[in-house]
Amino acid sequence: MTDAYDVEFVERDDREARFLVRGVTPAFANGIRRAMIADVPTMAIDTVRFVENSSVMFDEQLALRLGLVPLSTPPEGEFGEDETVTLSIDVEGPRTAYSGDLVSSEPLVQPADENVPIIELKDGQRLEAEADAVLERGKGHAKHQGGVAVGYRHLQRVEVVGDAPEFEEPESHIVRGVVEIDGELVTTEEFDHDLTTRYPGKELEVEDVPNAFVFHVETDGSFTVEELVTRAADTLAARATELEDAVQL
Repeated sequence: MTDAYDVEFVERDDREARFLVRGVTPAFANGIRRAMIADVPTMAIDTVRFVENSSVMFDEQLALRLGLVPLSTPPEGEFGEDETVTLSIDVEGPRTAYSGDLVSSEPLVQPADENVPIIELKDGQRLEAEADAVLERGKGHAKHQGGVAVGYRHLQRVEVVGDAPEFEEPESHIVRGVVEIDGELVTTEEFDHDLTTRYPGKELEVEDVPNAFVFHVETDGSFTVEELVTRAADTLAARATELEDAVQL
């Protein structure tokens, strides 16, 4: 029998989301965070072969820039971690070469953004190269980290317990992220992160809600937030199964 977790989205977009997870331990929350950063494989350029580079930048510098261009990652099972996808670029100045100028041999692997600048080429300068993209994990190199901003914090519950002392100088009460007020989730941006703005003249009590964490996740476009979280959970499940099998040997 598996445990059921209560998940509620506070803000949701393809590349950025905030969501609440109830019924998990701090260790599990941190495990999910680490898995999203380090254990979910993404595509990234690994090897570059230059045909012509008459720009002002060395081959090695351009190769580093190309390696940091986020690429869409195919669904699980479409590619193995030993397979490669070839991308090519051929741009002549005067103009700027962008990530959108990369032409992929695989429709499932494309630049996640078309407007990432690579190099500004002057009149007569040219960049022509061929690159191999591979599927690897973020724990091997940061360019394979699909989660560019992944964090979490305890959900805090706010209650009004009475009026503040009449002649006491009010002090700011700063909270950040998402809080629970009267059973509803409220983003702290709504009151500039200062509870005294929302409840002037009131005495407040703020406490952590046990086993409830608000995640803030942003991806580089390799895949959506939902895909990143799902794949991270799958990697944890796979590792747990491996450990279970090893213990039973």
